[in-house]
Amino acid sequence: MNHVKTGIQEVFKEVYGYESGVTVYSAPGRVNLIGEHTDYNDGYVLPTPIDRYIWVAAAPRKDCSVRMYAADFQENMKFTLDAIKYNTKHRWANYVQGVAKILMEEGHSLRGMDLVITGDVPLGAGLSSSAALEMAALRAFQDLNKLSIDPVDAAYIGKRAENEFVGVQCGVMDQFVSSLGEHGKAILIDCRTNDNRLIELDPAYCVVIVNTMKVRELEDSAYNERRAQCEEAVTILQNHCPEVKALRDFSTEQLLNHWEELPEVIKRRARHVVTENQRVLDAVKCLEAGDMEMFGELMYDSHESLRHDYEVSCRHLDVLVDATLGMDYVAGARMTGAGFGGCTVNLVENDKVEKFISEIKERYFNGTAKRAEVYLA
Repeated sequence: MNHVKTGIQEVFKEVYGYESGVTVYSAPGRVNLIGEHTDYNDGYVLPTPIDRYIWVAAAPRKDCSVRMYAADFQENMKFTLDAIKYNTKHRWANYVQGVAKILMEEGHSLRGMDLVITGDVPLGAGLSSSAALEMAALRAFQDLNKLSIDPVDAAYIGKRAENEFVGVQCGVMDQFVSSLGEHGKAILIDCRTNDNRLIELDPAYCVVIVNTMKVRELEDSAYNERRAQCEEAVTILQNHCPEVKALRDFSTEQLLNHWEELPEVIKRRARHVVTENQRVLDAVKCLEAGDMEMFGELMYDSHESLRHDYEVSCRHLDVLVDATLGMDYVAGARMTGAGFGGCTVNLVENDKVEKFISEIKERYFNGTAKRAEVYLA
C-alpha cells in the first residue's frame, strides 16, 4: 500500500502544484459471501472486505471549493459546497458530492479541499467501488474538518448519499463493510438494528472472486424495480400481519400461508428474500462449526434462488457457477452483488487456488468467448 500512497501523492503534486498538507485516505471494496438483496429488506448479510481499495489524497483549502482529479479517468471536476448539483458528465464525482451534501444536511460544517482519487476496485463488477469511494471521501472530509463520526453513522451517511443524491436505492451493506470490516473475517450485519459481529473465516479456504467482465450499470438495472416488488409483497401481506414492517419479518411458513394472495412475480421475489435471510443465519452456524461443505451448499442454493426467483443472474454468471460443480476442491459458488453481470464468489481450498484460476478461466472462455478476471479477498 505504501507504493500507492507515494504514487497518489506524486500525482497530487503534478495536478495541484503543491505537496504540503496532503493526507491519503482509503476504504476497501467488498464481496458478499451470502445474503443478496436482503439488506434493503431489513434482513441479514454476510460480507467481507477485499484486498482492493479506493484511495483519496486530500489537502484542505481556505474557501468552499472542492477540486477533484480522477487519476484513473484523467478527469477534473470542481464544485462549491454551497452549490452542489448532480453532474451528468462526471458521474464518479457524484459520490463525493453526495457525501458532502449529506454531511452538511446533518449539521456538519465543511471547508473546501483538493482531491486526487484512484483505486483498483473494479468498476461495475459488484464489488462496491462506489461505497469504497464514499467511505474514502468521507474519511477525508471527517479528518480535515475534525468531525467526530461513528463508523456506523458513517456507513449510513454513505447510504444516504447513494440513495438521495446518486439515485440508487441500495441498502447499507456495502458502506457498512467498507467502514467496519476486517480482512480475514466475515461480518454478520442485521440491517434493521445495525447489530454486527465479526466471524473468522476458515483459513483452509480462500475467497476467490471471478469477474465476468460483463459490466452492469446499477442505476440502469432492474435493482430499483426489485426493491419496489418487495415493498408490494409487504403491503399485501400486511393485510393479514399488520405488525410486520419488511420481508425480514416473515418466515417461510407464514409466506406459504398467504401464498395464493400474491401475484406470481411477487411470490418469487418474496420467497427469495425470506429463504435467503434464513440461509445467512444457517451459514453463520456453519462457519462457527467449521462445516464448509454445508456452507458451500447454501451458496449454491442462494445462486439458484437469485437465478430463478429473483431473476438477477445472467448467462455469464450462470456459466461461472455451473463450471465449479465438477470441481471437488470448491466448497461453493454463487453470484455476488446486485447481479445482471459482475462477479461470482467462490470458496476454494487454499492449495488449489492456482488450479482453480486456470480451470475457471478456461471454462468461462469456452462458454462465453470472454476472458474473466480473478481477485482474492
